[in-house]
Amino acid sequence: MSEVDRPGPGEELNDTGTETVPRQAASVIVLRGGADALELLLVKRNPAARFMGGAWVFPGGAVDAHEGEGDEAHRVCAVRELSEEAGIGGVDPVGLVKYSRWITPAEVKIRFDTHFFLAPVPDDAQPRVDGSEIVDHGWFTPQGALAAHGAGQILLVFPTIKHLEQFSTFPSADALVAHAAAHEVVPVQPRIVLSGETARVLLPGDEGYDAAAHGGNAGS
Repeated sequence: MSEVDRPGPGEELNDTGTETVPRQAASVIVLRGGADALELLLVKRNPAARFMGGAWVFPGGAVDAHEGEGDEAHRVCAVRELSEEAGIGGVDPVGLVKYSRWITPAEVKIRFDTHFFLAPVPDDAQPRVDGSEIVDHGWFTPQGALAAHGAGQILLVFPTIKHLEQFSTFPSADALVAHAAAHEVVPVQPRIVLSGETARVLLPGDEGYDAAAHGGNAGS
């Protein structure tokens, strides 16, 4: 469970009373280090952007209508977004390893159903950003990214933080990929419970999650 005093960028709460249908999306977690280490690529969204402005994220975005539906569409979208946002090409959509699936809480206005994939960085690939939508990039160890966020040096949003916490338990990029390839992906949909001025983010398994799912106040 996590507590925040206000929603993060792009996480404004929905006050219309009508739940927004999540838009299909895909994201690529680019890895380097092989069997020896684990680093991953984060890109910084333009601080002026209305959605997730200034946040450091994994390259990704919404599925375009022409990309179709289902797993193939998510893979095609993931590779396209990686090229557009990080300048990395040459990744085979079929070779992506699915790691997770996160659905934005129902309480949030702008929602995505995002499929996260792992991909080792292609040989000799050098990330580059367009300077418009994406203004910076960096390679981080999971622990390093979390420490930089804690020190106020970079801004991370909830799903990215949770992924980095999970990655910090793996000794190498190869170990992470092997783990993901052997496990079935189960969708994760956090829930937000308001208590005064504080918003509590609950994950499946947290105390109060089921009550929140059925309209309870989960101890607010």
